[in-house]
Amino acid sequence: MFFTHFVISFIVSSFTVAIIMLFRKLFKKQLSAKWQYNLWFLLLIALTLPFIPNHLFDFGNYFSWDSHQNNVSGDDAIASAGDHALKDKNWMQDFAISVNRFDLTSLSEILAGIWMIGILVMIALSIHAWLKLKRIKSTTSSLKNKEILALFEQCKRSLNISRHLIIGESPLIKSPLTFGIFKTYVVLPSHFEEWLSMEDIKYVFLHELNHYKYKDIATNYLIVFYQILYWFNPFVWVAFREMRLDREIACDIAVLNSLNKHSYAKYGNTIINFVDRSSRLRYFPLANQLNGSKEQIKRRIERIASFTAETKRLKLKSIAIFMFSGVFVASQIPIVSVFAYEDNHYDFAGEQTVYEDLSNYFAGYEGSFVLYDLQADQYSIYNENKSTLRVSPNSTYKIYSALFALESNVITRESSTIKWNGEQYPYDAWNRNQNLSAAMKNSVNWYFQEVDKRVHRDTIQAYLKQIDYGNYDLSGGITQYWIESSLKISPIEQVQLLKAFYTNKFGFKDKNIQTVKEIIKLEEKDGTQLSGKTGTGSVNGKNINGWFIGYVETKKDTYFFATNIQNESNSYGSKAAEITKSILRDKGIY
Repeated sequence: MFFTHFVISFIVSSFTVAIIMLFRKLFKKQLSAKWQYNLWFLLLIALTLPFIPNHLFDFGNYFSWDSHQNNVSGDDAIASAGDHALKDKNWMQDFAISVNRFDLTSLSEILAGIWMIGILVMIALSIHAWLKLKRIKSTTSSLKNKEILALFEQCKRSLNISRHLIIGESPLIKSPLTFGIFKTYVVLPSHFEEWLSMEDIKYVFLHELNHYKYKDIATNYLIVFYQILYWFNPFVWVAFREMRLDREIACDIAVLNSLNKHSYAKYGNTIINFVDRSSRLRYFPLANQLNGSKEQIKRRIERIASFTAETKRLKLKSIAIFMFSGVFVASQIPIVSVFAYEDNHYDFAGEQTVYEDLSNYFAGYEGSFVLYDLQADQYSIYNENKSTLRVSPNSTYKIYSALFALESNVITRESSTIKWNGEQYPYDAWNRNQNLSAAMKNSVNWYFQEVDKRVHRDTIQAYLKQIDYGNYDLSGGITQYWIESSLKISPIEQVQLLKAFYTNKFGFKDKNIQTVKEIIKLEEKDGTQLSGKTGTGSVNGKNINGWFIGYVETKKDTYFFATNIQNESNSYGSKAAEITKSILRDKGIY
């Protein structure tokens, strides 16, 4: 969801800017100019985090609310344990009551549209800036003065720069510029030699060549790229303005480190010379510019005036502060993970798997069907991507809710009745005392919500981790986590858990496994038995998520299945059951 990424990116970028600004202020005297500038590269790293394509981002249930504790999704009538109710043919009917959630879909679409418009505007402005540089390049004429060219080469050698750089002058600029990654230009204003001394020119060359040496041209493109992505965050704009200033100061200090102390004031005066000549400063985001705003020039001159040679101790302290800052920036990774949508896709190895096209059964739905043949030890899967997509289990989870309650001795096979609290529900079958059999048969939500309370959250969490149930996230609340909320599971995981449940892989009490098996029996014909549970997810009056999971026991084999369907308003558990039965029938299984 775009809204998720938008908020994550805003939080991450704003937090990082705040941390860096704080550290710059707190450790101003302990940071060298170079390392104060390097701090901003931590920002570039942090700005990348929300865009890593690892499908880890979602808010789960943080932006949802429920109008009523029990006004939730219910579904299908299930057979009782006493006689298995195999004669009851109404088990596919749906008891679905909508939950109310803040629907962020429209907001996400609006934000995405605004963000894209902003990006397009920023791209247009960047192209305009690039065209201005291209025009400057086209009007740049090569320098002919051999003395100045020799000085330029001398400055290059002093900085150990061997690559060929193009040096020229252009009538379109008032302040020296350096730009171009593959073919680098150092351009000065036309007739600069008429008002600059050779010493001034040397300082200009050293400044511009230091920009080249420290890859500041490439950094300009990175800044522009992230400014395009984060155009909506004013803190990022402030940060990049400060980053550019810190870069100029770091470059100034690098120049001063190569000069003797008698030249410091002269270097500062060289920069001041350009202030009056470029009072209406042009902004070139893709180039390094000697000049800046009067406020920036003032701060640079102050640093030049107070310059002292950097000691080894200062460098060590600067590195330590940088690493300390890096720890704070790295601390945002858990923040990104918290907002992530908890392993939205299950990592399925896919061994012993046949993928097949069953799309004709799913007309009008996005869906998946997973079948596991116990005897052949083979999966058959329709829609590989959807088969690993984790979604809310809704009432299919009641199989495990019942099992956990039995294992915790909150209820027993013989004593499982919970009294109705008198609250009226839209289904008559819900408005009475319930035992486990009746509650499963009629998919009574309030019954399973009550047993969950009695089992307690910590115990449920432990059980979910024990059986590796989907993302085992209970953050949606003890009464709501399985109802279009935080708990999510994929069709493949549903099948794997059913197999583990059926064979009692996790070592639960056999009598409790048998009790649950009995209450989820649905139909029997010709010696073949169908067991399972449907689920319907209804949000804001729309049935968006339909499940049918279970297994078929034949005389020679057992088949485990999970069907999930999704669309905007018509995804029922009963429809998922119809699709499943059609597939099983055509496969000759049931």
